[in-house]
Amino acid sequence: MRKKVLTTPIKDDDLKDIKTGDLIYLTGTLVTCRDVAHRRLIEKGVPLPVDLKGNAIFHAGPIVRDNGNENYEIVSVGPTTSMRMEKFEKEFIAETGVKVIVGKGGMGKNTEEGCREHKALHVVFPAGNAVLAATKVERIKEVHWKDLGMPESLWVCEVKEFGPLIVSIDTEGSNVFEQNKVEFNKKKEEQYELISKQVGFIN
Repeated sequence: MRKKVLTTPIKDDDLKDIKTGDLIYLTGTLVTCRDVAHRRLIEKGVPLPVDLKGNAIFHAGPIVRDNGNENYEIVSVGPTTSMRMEKFEKEFIAETGVKVIVGKGGMGKNTEEGCREHKALHVVFPAGNAVLAATKVERIKEVHWKDLGMPESLWVCEVKEFGPLIVSIDTEGSNVFEQNKVEFNKKKEEQYELISKQVGFIN
């Protein structure tokens, strides 16, 4: 199977054949952006100091080494739980033009609608691989909103084949986590019935 690499700036046509469950890799600009940055833009109306149109964000709070003279180095950058940004993401996508949102775990209806209406993806980076992720960051180009502290600052990274990234929500709004919940709940009821027959103390 051909390796799918998205290179920023990303256009709608680049995403049209990508579906949930696909594995992709990202080359170009990836900006760490999580709770407080989302709230600052959406709730307080403070414009982002970096242009995200056609680019990608990472729900992550990195550990960064300051080498002096504005020279920074990513030591570790693992994904944080994407659902924390759910209430903001649809509006965030609309306002910024971001095309790929990288995080951990699933997101809900709000993000589904944002991805469908504005042709974006939510993708999952495997948890527990923060040091591996750091090796995919070639350099930190710049940093913004340092007043928020290291985890919440906007670290503008240049990455090469960052991944693997599993597509959880595609541009049609299809959501693999929500689909799996339905299937898993069906299996749960089946297993509950089976176990209940075999173990007398379960009511």
